[in-house]
Amino acid sequence: MADLLIRGGTVVDGSGAPGVQSDVAIRDDRIAAIGGDASASVAAGAETIDAGGLVVAPGFIDLHSHADHTLPTFPRATNSISQGVTTEVVGLCGFTVAPVAANPSRAEHLRELAHGFGPYLEWNWHTYDDYLNQLQAAGPAVNVAPLVGHHALRILAMGLDDRPPTPGELAVMRGALADALNHGAWGMSTGLVYVPGAFATLDELLALGQELARVDGLYVSHLRDEADRLVDAIEEALTIGSRLGIRTQISHLKITARRNAGRIGPAIARLEDARQHGVRAHADVYPYAAGSTYLHQVLPPWAKVGGLGAMVDRLRAQEQRQRIRHAIEQDDGGWANHVAAAGGWQNILITSVQNPGRRDAEGRRVAELASATGGDPLDVALDLLIDDRGATTMVVFHMDEVDVRAALSWRWSAIGSDQLGVTGPAARVHPRAYGTFARVLGWGVREARLFPLETAVHRMTGLSAAILGLRDRGRLAPGAVADVVLFDPNTVADTATYAEPTLPARGIEHVLIGGEFAVDRGRPVRLDLGQVLRRPGTVG
Repeated sequence: MADLLIRGGTVVDGSGAPGVQSDVAIRDDRIAAIGGDASASVAAGAETIDAGGLVVAPGFIDLHSHADHTLPTFPRATNSISQGVTTEVVGLCGFTVAPVAANPSRAEHLRELAHGFGPYLEWNWHTYDDYLNQLQAAGPAVNVAPLVGHHALRILAMGLDDRPPTPGELAVMRGALADALNHGAWGMSTGLVYVPGAFATLDELLALGQELARVDGLYVSHLRDEADRLVDAIEEALTIGSRLGIRTQISHLKITARRNAGRIGPAIARLEDARQHGVRAHADVYPYAAGSTYLHQVLPPWAKVGGLGAMVDRLRAQEQRQRIRHAIEQDDGGWANHVAAAGGWQNILITSVQNPGRRDAEGRRVAELASATGGDPLDVALDLLIDDRGATTMVVFHMDEVDVRAALSWRWSAIGSDQLGVTGPAARVHPRAYGTFARVLGWGVREARLFPLETAVHRMTGLSAAILGLRDRGRLAPGAVADVVLFDPNTVADTATYAEPTLPARGIEHVLIGGEFAVDRGRPVRLDLGQVLRRPGTVG
């Protein structure tokens, strides 16, 4: 590993402080010196980068990624590294692919749950430690900081049952959580709008949270309701953080449903009030007014009880279809009704389909598919779910930009892409997988003027590292790991769109992981530099 001197760039160190023109010296995998005579800290003849006109910043930290479902089989993915991301926090929304139950039917439930996110996984692991070892062996393009998902813990202990766990089942869940934490997990995530997480009570989450409190682990929650009852859902997460004294992160802070446009203010006010009273609350946010998830989330929760096989059987029954239709059209507010939130099927875009015979649906809106066949949009969606055995993913246009701006502007919001489904260079995905961080720097800073550049970098580096507990990344300082990004502040921007979601960001000139070039002069050159970053003091 050769020494490196970065000359004449504007150093934005990740703290939020104004940028300063300075030199940066890198020796081995660490920052050796900044400013002064930095050149004296590297060997004579060390490689030099002329960074005039560029910003030199810590490598970006994606605080919300589902790449743990794809990196084992597509470790050389360029979507993150090409926009300056050097570390991703994975295992969000309750979804992780470990631990895997020894019980065959329960193991199948977990595989079904993950299928749309990671259809090509080999599933040659059982414990959480096994999985992390496999991920490390794959040589991922970026560093990975893992969480363990509540869905996997619940399936391990009790399958997909809609009931509270018995004392014995709760003990199994706590034991599996403790094992994951002891082998490197930074905390636990929940997805309380998804099956089986939706079946969990506050008491269950508080009991599990005791394991997090033991190691000061992070609790991250995809809330039960991101629409009409957003504040109530936030209150549940804050209760967990307050009673247990643990860090609490709200996943992809937003308010959905067009009827709620402009109404995120009370939710942010509640989070701010909680912080004033000592709760360590924060959020991750992506800079888009559309979300992405499984298409089967258009269904009421009861339609998914028992797993995807049971769901598909229900969708084949006409009386069950009518019951689903009634639930969607009635929209009683008792569940996350994506169709109503989007204002209709014309605002639901099919992204990926795993059944090769249904690839015609990719990149098209449900209303468009129905119009082309003369069919009913609901029937078209249900038929697609049957053909694809529930693996279809979608983009839902159900937010207002005013609320997106407000969520991004909250001072305790870090940046997370919520990327999923990057299974290859041409995979149909939400453009956030390729554009989130460049969009914050381009649209967020230059166009929308949500915050100065130094604040934007802090939200993507120093703040994220502090939230997670990463002590040697997220800042440019002597002794820190040399994860570094150099970008042009005048041209950096996202180019990915909903029609062409895999277009790479522009303006990212160099990216280093551990002092080695992953991107050089705008081109990926090394895609195997990532490490699995286990929580300090754990086994592995």
